[in-house]
Amino acid sequence: MTDYRAHFDFDISFANGGELSGTGFRLDLPSPEVSEAEIGRLLVQHLGLALVADVELRGLRIVEEPHRGSRGVEAAGPVAAASRIVDLSHPIRAGLVTYPGLPAPVITPHLTREDSRANYAPGTELAMDIITMIGNTGTYLDSPFHRYAEGPDLAGLDLATLVGLRAEVFHLTDAWTPQRRGIRPETLADRDVRGAAVLLHTGWDRHFGTSEYGVGAPFLTGEAAQWLIDAGAALIGIDSVNIDDTAADAGGARPAHTLLLGAGVHVVEHLTNLGDLPPSGARFTAAPPAIEGFGTFPVRAFAELP
Repeated sequence: MTDYRAHFDFDISFANGGELSGTGFRLDLPSPEVSEAEIGRLLVQHLGLALVADVELRGLRIVEEPHRGSRGVEAAGPVAAASRIVDLSHPIRAGLVTYPGLPAPVITPHLTREDSRANYAPGTELAMDIITMIGNTGTYLDSPFHRYAEGPDLAGLDLATLVGLRAEVFHLTDAWTPQRRGIRPETLADRDVRGAAVLLHTGWDRHFGTSEYGVGAPFLTGEAAQWLIDAGAALIGIDSVNIDDTAADAGGARPAHTLLLGAGVHVVEHLTNLGDLPPSGARFTAAPPAIEGFGTFPVRAFAELP
């Protein structure tokens, strides 16, 4: 199935006075056969307006375009219809550079298959390997201990806050620019995120493992982090190099980490494949090992599509 969206300008008048106008608006559609009147009603529902008298659409075009999560329209297309698991993690390998400047993992054998043959029954061989790596490798989760010495470490996290969370995916590949990289609260304010994993699809994962990944990346502003806390989000994930701005002119500030982890909201960084998820309807899981005295560790993040 193909997703469809309406492009239009609009004028809305209210029964108790006042008007509202918009230009270049885009709205998810359940099908390409909807009437102009039905699109007008979907617009009112999406905006959450009351006491509307009239809706006039101008320059209406219906185009093939992936859904972005408009209220009142169920997610459509093959992604929403399929029953499958979407892997949202980058594979870890020896030499992988996740965050520029941090050490890459080193993998060495502890027991080779050849050596194991002398210790086990004939025909039985095993491999045991050692990996040396920083916790900030691949797709990983930050616990409050990462930022706060008294915060819960990886072993202190409640699994209920990491497994099977309702996922609200914000597809933002065209919602930021190199001149305006920060994701603001206004961009996220159209959905109920209470108890949800809020996943920010910026498209920056296409640079993962390259020198471009660490420069000019999108991030979550401190104001947006506070809005998500106030809105009751349980976890925030992003497919970028960091949830904060790591540019030199940011001065080393980490407002998103500081606010989110201080409020007990988990952070998952370096996600991938978020473009394969519908705006709503998936379930998100990202559980790290229960390591005491450790704040950050890789996860096998994935989404379940009903």
